[in-house]
Amino acid sequence: MQLIAREFNFSESTFVFPAEQGHTRKVRIFTRQQELPFAGHPNIGTAFVLASSGALDDIGPETQITFEEKAGLVPITIRKVAGNQMWCELKAPEPLFLGKMQSVERMATILSLAPVDIESSTHLPQQASVGLPFVITELKTRVALEKAAVNLGALRDLAADGIRPSLYVYTRSNDAFDIRGRMFAPLGGTIEDPATGSANCALAGLLTHYHPAADGHFSWRIAQGVEMKRPSILDARTQKQGGTVTGVWMAGNCVMVSEGQIEVG
Repeated sequence: MQLIAREFNFSESTFVFPAEQGHTRKVRIFTRQQELPFAGHPNIGTAFVLASSGALDDIGPETQITFEEKAGLVPITIRKVAGNQMWCELKAPEPLFLGKMQSVERMATILSLAPVDIESSTHLPQQASVGLPFVITELKTRVALEKAAVNLGALRDLAADGIRPSLYVYTRSNDAFDIRGRMFAPLGGTIEDPATGSANCALAGLLTHYHPAADGHFSWRIAQGVEMKRPSILDARTQKQGGTVTGVWMAGNCVMVSEGQIEVG
């Protein structure tokens, strides 16, 4: 599976197996370099492919399935929409985990920005995860978001500290989107990713944690991939009860763009 993922050269490749715990399928996810316990868009895409190819029985207007993964169970809702698209929404498999904070100055160096470009009024740059960890940094402007570029030497220093060197940067938006973001993981083989469900799930959980309300439902429309000319739209929502984030969901539409087969000789 690792060899196949490296040959395909996508951000992630998924492999689907019969369920082992009585759910819909077991799914394993690989980047070019390693297996992941959870990822967002590979789950959305896999659910879409299974549903559109007829591999799932009795797909109605709305269908609930569950994938078994290393990070835990991933429930997914599938809805048929116009044309040949489907809308899929997953629930993150793990509770929100907040890791070590980083200084504004250090993250500015890693992102090839000035400290003044980083917004820290809501949170300092911080690692967050609901199944896969990312260091999340808020930027003050869209200009800063567009300028961000990874300093590989500084990123390697971060990795040497035992922190998974996947970065998510974002800025608040006042247009058709609430948030615009970018994800970088060059040490893992992904220079930049056009859409990262796991990172945006972590962001949504992080923002919900720092929201002053103790209870509520929150949602964001997110744009990613714009700077690399591969725009994506993601819809995140969360639930908070008694000051604790109790659920994080990520959704989007899917359409088939290519298909093929592997010849084994």
